[in-house]
Amino acid sequence: MTTLTSAPRTTLGTAQPARFRDLLAAEWIKTRSLRSTPWTIALTLLFVIGSTAVATLADKAAPSGPADFRPYDAYPAAGYWTLILVASSMGALTVVSEYSSGLIRTTTVAVPARSSIVLAKAAVTAALWTAVGTAASAGSFLVSQAILDGHHADLPITHPGVFRALVASALLAPVCALVGLGLGVLLRHAAGTMVTSVFTLVMLPPMFSETSRWSADIKHALVSAAWNRLIRTWGPEPGSLGYTATVPGSWIVYTLWPLITVTLAVLVVKRRDV
Repeated sequence: MTTLTSAPRTTLGTAQPARFRDLLAAEWIKTRSLRSTPWTIALTLLFVIGSTAVATLADKAAPSGPADFRPYDAYPAAGYWTLILVASSMGALTVVSEYSSGLIRTTTVAVPARSSIVLAKAAVTAALWTAVGTAASAGSFLVSQAILDGHHADLPITHPGVFRALVASALLAPVCALVGLGLGVLLRHAAGTMVTSVFTLVMLPPMFSETSRWSADIKHALVSAAWNRLIRTWGPEPGSLGYTATVPGSWIVYTLWPLITVTLAVLVVKRRDV
């Protein structure tokens, strides 16, 4: 009589869900593996800091003695509008490039938790562009003060208003990058996202003035207008009829724009097919 012995059963282990730190690592690899990323960041920093040097050297009204902080020399609009455009575009590309190439389908199959993917992209984008913005802001301040040192008009970082302008300029990059990322998730189209970002962040604020309440309220709710208020060290003139933005309100604008756009992106991506 023979005894039949059954082969041992093999059990297939269930795949473990991806941890959030794994998603962060994957998004960081995607970001730094692009050859365009370091070149774009380097050229942007060069242009922003270079525009500061040009603006400070071209300011013929620079005093020959101690003076107040001159924010539009240290943080000229040309350089920082460029930073807005590049940061928002790069933030959008972290999403729309995957939609256009179809890689987003592979990503969502590997990680069904789509909201976690968006949050990981947002975390990596925020960290990267905070570093870039800090380098641009600190470099702009140091270059402008080095030039003004020749006129004995340089100022320390402890001078009233200087540190606020430095922080606001540093945070401008991650705020715009996150707005671009959120719009990228919502629109999923490169050209549409770029046009919407440029219109919202750069072109829209000059269309409104501070001469009436409704127009001023719209303008003050926009990112670039909030940045202009935060770097400005002087208040409104006593005889001014305009409605001037407040410093706390401008910080709130800085907080709400990335928070709202990323939150909408998280909510939408959970309910929409890729």
